[in-house]
Amino acid sequence: MSNSSTQFDGSVIVRRIIYFVLLVSLTLIHLLVLFRGLGTEQAMDQAQLGRQVARGEGLTTKYIRPLEHHLAEVKAESALPFTGLRDTYHAPLNPLVLGAVFKLVGVDQDGSWEMGATELIYPLDRVVALVSTLFFLMSIGVTYLLVSRVFDGKIAGVTAVLMLLCSLFWSFSQSGLPQMLLLLLFTCGLYFTYRAVESQEEDRSSISQALIAAVFFSLMVLTHWITAWIFLGFLIFAAFAFRPRGIVALSSLAILAIFVAWPIVRMADATGEPFGVARFVFYNGLSNGSEAAVMRTQDLSQAPLGIDGLMMKILGTTLVQATDLIPFLGGIIAAPIFFISLLHPFKRTSIANFRWLILLMWFFAAIGMAIFGIDSSNPLHPNQVHILFAPIMAAYGLAFLSILWSRINSVSTQPMLKNVHYIAIVAFSAAPLLLTLPKEVRMYLNVSDKGGWPQWPPYFPNRLTLGIGNLVDKDERHPEIVVSDLPWAVAWYSDAHCIWLPNTKDEFFSLNDKANDVGTRFSGILITPNALVGSGSYERGDFAALALDGKIASVTGPSPNRPGRSLYDKIPALGEIYRRFPNRTPILGEQMIYYSEKRISDPNQNN
Repeated sequence: MSNSSTQFDGSVIVRRIIYFVLLVSLTLIHLLVLFRGLGTEQAMDQAQLGRQVARGEGLTTKYIRPLEHHLAEVKAESALPFTGLRDTYHAPLNPLVLGAVFKLVGVDQDGSWEMGATELIYPLDRVVALVSTLFFLMSIGVTYLLVSRVFDGKIAGVTAVLMLLCSLFWSFSQSGLPQMLLLLLFTCGLYFTYRAVESQEEDRSSISQALIAAVFFSLMVLTHWITAWIFLGFLIFAAFAFRPRGIVALSSLAILAIFVAWPIVRMADATGEPFGVARFVFYNGLSNGSEAAVMRTQDLSQAPLGIDGLMMKILGTTLVQATDLIPFLGGIIAAPIFFISLLHPFKRTSIANFRWLILLMWFFAAIGMAIFGIDSSNPLHPNQVHILFAPIMAAYGLAFLSILWSRINSVSTQPMLKNVHYIAIVAFSAAPLLLTLPKEVRMYLNVSDKGGWPQWPPYFPNRLTLGIGNLVDKDERHPEIVVSDLPWAVAWYSDAHCIWLPNTKDEFFSLNDKANDVGTRFSGILITPNALVGSGSYERGDFAALALDGKIASVTGPSPNRPGRSLYDKIPALGEIYRRFPNRTPILGEQMIYYSEKRISDPNQNN
């Protein structure tokens, strides 16, 4: 081996060691230092579903949406208990994966993974985040293989660095949302699709690789229903790109039908609707974010779908996606350059054709997000799937910039300038992570003696697990039901059945009567800061005074010697609620209050 070759191999090994050390360091920092627990409704809901799977209960939920229970009763044509309710909101794959992991770590065993009295981060939150992080790290590896095959090892390496230093990827990894599993499946599907495109170019059979890609894309749909729009883009591409024309597309559609048949039959059997309550997610996009309102009702006429100006709403949401494309793509500035690269005539036919697949899939994904809703102010929106396209789009953007950069005369004469554009892109794209990381680490060090800090407000696992969790009777046959504005967190952290506080008092007492009839009585109402936030707030309507009670008490009682003035027993509109639940117990100051039948002398006595 020549000296130059030996030197080259040595530099490659050094770069890989540095990358590996950086990867391990960032993983440990995000999981052990910066992690604040799960912070989204969907992540907690899927986690509690996974725990039910691990216990052998199947995809049953302790987070009860009034609409889902109502549809189940209509289908059964009889009264149904609030226990054992089958979930028809989420795609099943991620909860099943979490269930398998929970089973392996012994979550199904009584007394396992209990939260300590001084802990602020729920231990199982880290397990969920670890699973998501492992999917992210595997996605980096598959992306490297894909980009190496499409372009070369250098562009693949830079793409891998961009992924590793992207703040949004790490945020999704910590969130517990299924996006990192989606990213892995999506990248695997792209890899086999590109192999099929290559085979087609070389006049070899492309059917087997294309169908393997269809399997991965079908698994992606089973992870998040909105990715069916991405699958549609793949079908259109397959219909025209692969010979014999139409065979691959029809076969792929058959594969998808096989994969989704069981979930659709299961949801139809549970609610009488082939898509269960998952179909009401489009209220977010088409009805100005009112999914929460429809999920809390038993009467759909009380939450009508506003379709006035339907096309303008879709167009408006699509334009929002266009204007905020760089943040949606994780701040990787090379990714949007993909759209400019569509104008470049790449010499290799496979590279040129493959980009049209990416464009088609992204286009239909954007339409799906416009219809089902996405919020640019929430970087971790559950419907945000732009992030899946960031790595492959960045690879095309890097390739296009490299071509332009190499054509500059000074670059061709100065070898030291050859990689400057890569360095600049990595520096700008990694800036959000690198600039905020030291500050976040210092913040952790300031509270490390307290075990970190949770996602408060509105989530405080310690109070939900050791406070509410110990106050509710969890008898397997006739458990007590908590009513709350934060039911997903109660179901996950308290491991108790919890129904979403409905829109009106009439619906509340209707549900209360149903619970009494089936032996699962309501134990109380838990109100958190979430009652005054977002589309699911209770600032107006029958429960407005209840939602404001704690806030007013905290304002009017700033010292221990002067208790705040509670509205609870003074507002005539709350009279029926007060008589039903006369005891008012602060669980976390005046910011989290439990209104119950039983008198609770000290909510911390069992901690």
